[in-house]
Amino acid sequence: MTDLAVDIIIPTHNRAHLIGTAVRTALEQSWWNCHVTVVDDGSSDRTQDTLSRYFDDPAFTYIRLAMNVGTAQAKNAGLLLTGGDAVTFHDSDDIPHRDKILQQVRILSQPGIGAHECLNWRMVGQEPNSVLQVGAALVHHELILPDGRRVAIRRDLSLFDDVFPNLQMGGQVPGEWTHINSGLFRHEVLARNGGFAPCIEEDREFRNRLMFNGEIIWVVPELLLTKIETADSLTQSQSTDYDSQQRKADRAMVWDKVAQWRTTGRVDPVPIDLPELDVAFVSNPAHLRARDMPMTGATRDAVMACLTRWQGLEASRWVAAE
Repeated sequence: MTDLAVDIIIPTHNRAHLIGTAVRTALEQSWWNCHVTVVDDGSSDRTQDTLSRYFDDPAFTYIRLAMNVGTAQAKNAGLLLTGGDAVTFHDSDDIPHRDKILQQVRILSQPGIGAHECLNWRMVGQEPNSVLQVGAALVHHELILPDGRRVAIRRDLSLFDDVFPNLQMGGQVPGEWTHINSGLFRHEVLARNGGFAPCIEEDREFRNRLMFNGEIIWVVPELLLTKIETADSLTQSQSTDYDSQQRKADRAMVWDKVAQWRTTGRVDPVPIDLPELDVAFVSNPAHLRARDMPMTGATRDAVMACLTRWQGLEASRWVAAE
């Protein structure tokens, strides 16, 4: 086991009625070296008041963005302003099992995993008989639907839906697939591949990019997360569900990248492009970090402006207190 520092990033927007449970269960993780960061994507409800009870917790940071940028860019904002060795993303209505992060850290910490020559490693840019480092650990999860049904999601084949749609094992509900969003990712994976594409299929595109670029992904065959679908969830809302025009357009973009991979054997990293990054409030500015990963020059300037402003204010506060 290592001392791997894990950032749990929770993007949220107007979920004051749900966010408290997500934060509490994230803070109660059995892995000792976790830091929970909520990225409030310009909420207009009582999210900040709801979470104020955690502001003095050294393992917690609340960041409120000055404007709504959407889920994918809120995740990117969390990446840009944290600096842990590994990162996981929980939705604001997720309830992780107490040992979720611990189990994932155990996977990422495995030494000496070999690329056995019985498998076609060169297809994904790895050499047979080389030593591999696991870059991402995924988990199975339970889904609670708006009608109260509970569905156990154990469909590992769904990871290949965009490449081999003919490999199916029968699903009970739309979108029943092994969830990439709540995987645990080494920082190095992000540094090589970039952040999330600004769309509502961002987790699907990110999943494909890691697979296509040869990252080593391990699936933990246990239900370590409960996901709650509500009427306003992205997969349930009429404007963003699986039949919506927005999702269809984003899916076409994802499939274009699959075609690129079939032609070239790689897909390009996605530099974070968030020049409008602006932080309206931070509960503990001393926790802010600048992650070293692909981003545009304007985004880097915005990150440095945020750090300069908020950590400067923090330093001024301590000088005043002395």
